[in-house]
Amino acid sequence: MEDYLQDCRAALQESRPLHVVLGNEACDLDSMVSALALAFYLAKTTEAEEVFVPVLNIKRSELPLRGDIVFFLQKVHIPESILIFRDEIDLHALHQAGQLTLILVDHHILPKSDTALEEAVTEVLDHRPIEQKHCPPCHVSVELVGSCATLVTERILQGAPEILDRQTAALLHGTIILDCVNMDLKIGKATPKDSKYVEKLEALFPDLPERNDIFDSLQKAKFDVSGLTTEQMLRKDQKTIYRQGIKVAISAVYMDLEAFLERSNLLADLHAFCQAHSYDVLVAMTIFFNTHNEPVRQLAVFCPHVALRTTICGVLECSHSPPLKLTPASSTHPNLHAYLQGNTQVSRKKLLPLLQEALSVYFDSMKIPSGQPETADVSREQVDKELDRASNSLISGLSQDEEDPPLPPTPMNSLVDECPLDQGLPKLSAEAVFEKCSQISLSQSTTASLSKK
Repeated sequence: MEDYLQDCRAALQESRPLHVVLGNEACDLDSMVSALALAFYLAKTTEAEEVFVPVLNIKRSELPLRGDIVFFLQKVHIPESILIFRDEIDLHALHQAGQLTLILVDHHILPKSDTALEEAVTEVLDHRPIEQKHCPPCHVSVELVGSCATLVTERILQGAPEILDRQTAALLHGTIILDCVNMDLKIGKATPKDSKYVEKLEALFPDLPERNDIFDSLQKAKFDVSGLTTEQMLRKDQKTIYRQGIKVAISAVYMDLEAFLERSNLLADLHAFCQAHSYDVLVAMTIFFNTHNEPVRQLAVFCPHVALRTTICGVLECSHSPPLKLTPASSTHPNLHAYLQGNTQVSRKKLLPLLQEALSVYFDSMKIPSGQPETADVSREQVDKELDRASNSLISGLSQDEEDPPLPPTPMNSLVDECPLDQGLPKLSAEAVFEKCSQISLSQSTTASLSKK
């Protein structure tokens, strides 16, 4: 695999047609490994002198945000320097020159910015239900399994098992195990096909790591933010809402709030982050497990504008649907309010409508036309009146026009609001895993209380 990837970088220096294997915009571990392994297989099994190049669909600068990928590449001894990222190859220029063929893996819908590339797509390999209105008119192979890497493994073992080396096998093996939550039957992410090909890889390469070891290592790496700057930490798992000229960033931060607030130069970093991305407000939801393995959520609201910060904090403190049960935490930083969140069931997804409501209350209290600059300050009493008038009625969600793409971006085909079962087997983000564990912990605590009675 490593020699092949070196050759791919060399091929970029030549002016020749390229077959690009492109993963999704989220560029999670499954997307990256599926792109690398499928391109490797196609390159090894094509007789003509055609060049197949895997491309990671993010900027190189965003790689440190994906701790599990960085960890896994180091573990299998693949240097980051030989990978090809989206900002290192001009797909649109290649297409205009008639030198691009595109193969999509782990997604089947290109974003609006890449609409012109749809006519270059010749194949799709995905494990999500197909949206017929948006899928490119080409050969499409879709099967609802837990990991797209399972489908790539199947393609290799059925087509040319002799090309599979241990390095590629280790990538596929670890990715399927992570995506399928260690093949846990209780969680139900793994399908029989996922299990089948994990077992086949283990039979072919008996020295592959134990399942528990690789799963625990990758999960730990996914949550690890120790090596990140404050900006990287905030961008790692971030969403943005935009309303009438006000831009709010909501970041999930995987560490204790107290440790986060004690980071050196934090205030300067927060100011720089907001200024660089034109954010008026930054809300950080810290997430971690305490020493008793109980889930903990905390909130920090950073905003230099007093009126806006007062309004947002007022809405969050007074919310009853859902109740956050906030307790103020000490903070020596000006322009920053910190809270302990008593209700750990309120995830960031449930926080978004509350923030939308806070913006509505703010604009009502300012009594200014939509989109106009702030002309007056607002007292806490005014905020309370607006909260009473709003009666905690929440906006039901975010429209596509009101929400900026999250960072890292989510594949477009996973943004459709339908029944989760209609969308096939879901991806498990770090926050989703935390929320599930939180629900289990709460259920166990309730059961234990009832049994004592």
